[in-house]
Amino acid sequence: MSSPAPGRRSGSLRLPLFVLLIVGALLAAGILVAVELRAGRPSAGEPRCVVSSTDGDGQRQRHTLSAEQSANAALVTAEAVARGTDPYAAVVALATAMQESQLVNIDYGDRDSVGLFQQRPSQGWGTVEQIMDPAYATAAFYDGLAELDYTTMSVTDAAQAVQRSAHPEAYARHEGLARAFADSLTGATEGSLNCVLGDPEGSGDPRRAAAALGDAFGAAAPAPRTDGDRVVVPAPGKPAGWAVAHWAVAQADALGVAEVSFDGRSWVRADQRTTRFAPAPGWVAAEEAHPGGAPPAGDVVLVLASR
Repeated sequence: MSSPAPGRRSGSLRLPLFVLLIVGALLAAGILVAVELRAGRPSAGEPRCVVSSTDGDGQRQRHTLSAEQSANAALVTAEAVARGTDPYAAVVALATAMQESQLVNIDYGDRDSVGLFQQRPSQGWGTVEQIMDPAYATAAFYDGLAELDYTTMSVTDAAQAVQRSAHPEAYARHEGLARAFADSLTGATEGSLNCVLGDPEGSGDPRRAAAALGDAFGAAAPAPRTDGDRVVVPAPGKPAGWAVAHWAVAQADALGVAEVSFDGRSWVRADQRTTRFAPAPGWVAAEEAHPGGAPPAGDVVLVLASR
């Protein structure tokens, strides 16, 4: 009796092995899915903040800044809120700072330009030390803008009238992002800013956070008070409340903020996890985030990280 052909015998052995490999791969994929869905993971890339907007054609757009850029955007916009300016002032300021420094407080630039707005000491903007203070630089920019009828001007023309740039046409490229972040950070759009951040490096200081918030908004928001690990801004109303709430999220990395609640919604830093199957949740109903009892909906409540 003849033996089976060698080729047929080796083929029959390879088939079960192939099946086992496929089954093993499927099991591994299933375990990966289960782990990611259960625990989540920080979103890929650097910590960042995102605002979504709708363009003129009705298309949704996502605008992203790093945590550092977002903190500076919040500072720049809060100054406009504190001054009671037209919100368009914040659009011009953000577009300008994006073009000049990418919203990063750099200590170098063209000739003697430094800071968020690349202002030059030799042109009368102040000393290098003053201009390197983002609050000073921002106030100086708004002082210049206040001398113009800027609400009737394009972003390019308004920014150029203050900055006198050699490339004024470049400001317009940042207008979409500037409008989205200005709308969010002035409180015009509710629950629109989400930041995906790593775990806090240490405990947050409620007194420091309250002082920073008070300095940022001045009389434009009620004076904040501390309550244990919390900072409470009592009954600011809208849109001021959303301006403060979004400011707190944008400053979360710098100040060690773990949670922000307002108007029946909460942003929880630790929950801003994403898998390849689901995005970070952003703002959720306060009752969902706090099933044992949500913070008062009319107050802005910041919870500082503790370790």
